[in-house]
Amino acid sequence: MANLILRPDWFIPERLASSENAFVHRRQFLRQLATAGLGVAGLAAGGIEGFAADAKPSAWPAKRNAEFDPGWQLTNERVASTYNNFYEFTLSKDVHKYVDKFTTTPWPIEITGLCEKPFTIDAAELAEKFGVEERVYRFRCVEAWAMIVPWTGFPLSKLIELAKPKAEAKFVRMLTASKPDQMPGIKRYPHYPWPYHEGLRLDEAMNPLTLMATGVYGKPLAKQFGAPIRLVVPWKYGYKSIKSISRIEFVAAQPKTLWEELQPEEYPFESNVDPGIPHPRWSQATERMIDTGDRDRTQLYNGYAKQVASLYTRTAGKKG
Repeated sequence: MANLILRPDWFIPERLASSENAFVHRRQFLRQLATAGLGVAGLAAGGIEGFAADAKPSAWPAKRNAEFDPGWQLTNERVASTYNNFYEFTLSKDVHKYVDKFTTTPWPIEITGLCEKPFTIDAAELAEKFGVEERVYRFRCVEAWAMIVPWTGFPLSKLIELAKPKAEAKFVRMLTASKPDQMPGIKRYPHYPWPYHEGLRLDEAMNPLTLMATGVYGKPLAKQFGAPIRLVVPWKYGYKSIKSISRIEFVAAQPKTLWEELQPEEYPFESNVDPGIPHPRWSQATERMIDTGDRDRTQLYNGYAKQVASLYTRTAGKKG
């Protein structure tokens, strides 16, 4: 087990910093990786099962938004791409091995419920309509592991504004696609209340941090990450960031979520990252970085308190 290292959020271990020579001579560096067995072609296309390879080269990577570029060391792409939760495929982390039959084009998304302008649109059209940018976010799993990821996407608020929710709409409910013939976990685990369903308060959904992601690591979203479009809510535990979204619905009452239905004491609706509220079966005080094994102190709201603390009233010992 890695030693406990409590470090400030800006700290980058010296061993992870790229040398000046490797940075300047990056083409030579990639050739060295190829010699080591990774392969330049594999890296360019993702190098791992599940990566989309049909993007126009000129479209990627998207420009990084300086407001969301704190200079953190990114989690190793290969590690992040092979360590994922997506139970519709498997309960293990090697989701990339099970996604080869999963088709993500075309991908209609239905926007419906309590809104003035319901519509159905393909995921690719959404990205084209709103434009995309890259943002570097912390990602914190309820299992107490973490990564730092460069997502590409657009604010969910743009889509909400387009739909014009009615005054009585207080929540956003989202559903993942259900394709049993392509998602083997659905048939293998029939006790789960498929399709996967999640929700946010409308004010949470409208927060500038809440992102609809269409890409990751400068490429179209890999299938194991939730292609072709997923939610990213960086101050909440990862299961709130629903993958492969097929339906978005505006509702008046707080919707049930899949994990809340299965184990409400462990996975409440709000599910904000809070080191002071332990999971019933483990502490949330620290987190393990999946590529280095380093243990860091968990930050309130995953380090985004300045942007989201005003949305909540915290009570000591209260779940959420």
